[in-house]
Amino acid sequence: DEVIRKRLLIDGDGAGDDRRINLLVKSFIKWCNSGSQEEGYSQYQRMLSTLSQCEFSMGKTLLVYDMNLREMENYEKIYKDIENSIAAAHEKISECKKQILQAKRIRKNRQEYDALAKVIQHHPDRHETLKQLEALGKELQNLSHIKENVEDKLELRRKQFHVLLSTIHELQQTLENDEKLSEAEESQEAQMEAEAKQ
Repeated sequence: DEVIRKRLLIDGDGAGDDRRINLLVKSFIKWCNSGSQEEGYSQYQRMLSTLSQCEFSMGKTLLVYDMNLREMENYEKIYKDIENSIAAAHEKISECKKQILQAKRIRKNRQEYDALAKVIQHHPDRHETLKQLEALGKELQNLSHIKENVEDKLELRRKQFHVLLSTIHELQQTLENDEKLSEAEESQEAQMEAEAKQ
């Protein structure tokens, strides 16, 4: 098995070139050692036949080699075309991404514009707003007058309350003084009664 494997590896694609060359060498040796002319002629014919087979195989191998070279060139060209197509596709993808981003930005701006337009439509126009501001100004002025009146009343009530508190305080002081005097008089009377009993 190992010998057959080695022969197949040496032979290449298994066309039997190695065996043919060995046969050619053996035929040449037999032709050299041939005794009769007929045997030499048959060996010569075999050698020519083997040689033509070897030349045919060599020509076939050369044609296959040339074909393989052309195929390699073709594959290299196809590979370059594919690389160029991939590069062009990458450029197109990046361009499309830029266009998508721009379209998204435009769409976002339009949505914002639509939202602002809806908000603006909900608000009254300038004439109506000026009327409302004028009415609010009058109402504010009226409320300011009311506030001043209320503050004046509050100040008056504060003064009156202060006077009332002062009066209550004085009254309370007077009551405390009267109570102290009555206590002092009662203690004097009690003391006098105690002295009279002694």
